Amino acid sequence: MSVFNTSKVEVSIFFLVGIPGMEHAHIWVAIPICLMYLIAILGNCTILFLIKTETSLHEPMYYFLSMLAFSDLGLSISSLPTMLRIFLFNATGISPDACIAQEFFIHGFSAMESSALLIMSVDRFIAIHNPLKYTTILTSVRVIKISLIFTAISILFALPFPFILKRLSFCKKNLLSHSYCLHQDVMTLACSDNRVNVIYGMFAAQTAMLALVCISVSYMLILKIVLGIASHKGRLKVLNTCISHICAVLIFYVPLVTLAALPRFAKNVSPVIRVIVADIFLLVPPLMNPIVYSVKSQQIRNRILVKLCDKQG
Repeated sequence: MSVFNTSKVEVSIFFLVGIPGMEHAHIWVAIPICLMYLIAILGNCTILFLIKTETSLHEPMYYFLSMLAFSDLGLSISSLPTMLRIFLFNATGISPDACIAQEFFIHGFSAMESSALLIMSVDRFIAIHNPLKYTTILTSVRVIKISLIFTAISILFALPFPFILKRLSFCKKNLLSHSYCLHQDVMTLACSDNRVNVIYGMFAAQTAMLALVCISVSYMLILKIVLGIASHKGRLKVLNTCISHICAVLIFYVPLVTLAALPRFAKNVSPVIRVIVADIFLLVPPLMNPIVYSVKSQQIRNRILVKLCDKQG
């Protein structure tokens, strides 16, 4: 047993869950999960490598894409240890300190991904609204500054989570409801006053929704510009430059909004559904974003093909 900051004896371990009722099949579930992690890590590392080494990809859009790939990589690595331990070895225990550290990284990289998607939506608006001045507005120096500022904001956004969890007492309950640690999940186990956690959690959720609103406004403005284009072919050409980003936004925000809405609007939903939605939130965006951008971005696709042909030659 361990003691944090109070005289109360507290739990020394939390227990995560796999898929309730399917514990006997966890080893089979582990196979696709391992494959998804492998593809996600390789895919995002490939995107980062190409953007770093290929001068043709040294453009604002691809710099922001590298920020998205880095956050996806961080999300994968943050959740990898507990997910694999649960599904491969049925080892569900995690120490409170390790749990708090994991939720900090998950929330931090989630905030960074949300920031990257917001910046990329503004980037698409500038490129479509004022294409002739695009490179003069978004210079390399400005792109680096914007990326660093939003990265710092993401870290500061996640920084309070460990401290407001550390002040809580955990006396009896120690069973979490996901395969990894989340702030909103851990705080419900506390036997002490968690009002600060609830308030900051609501602030965090509203901030995420504000980012989604800003992205939506960017696309409303883009749609207004597109509708003003006379030719049908011209409209499709402009919209095609946004398809990858729209897919990335949907892939990230649909599971996130669903995960946030389930405890409030579907309290009686099966625990299996909650676990699957939570796992989709961390597994699917890092897996799908490199695939979407590799398929839809001709420059990235061409560079990958060139690299593959060079190796075969």
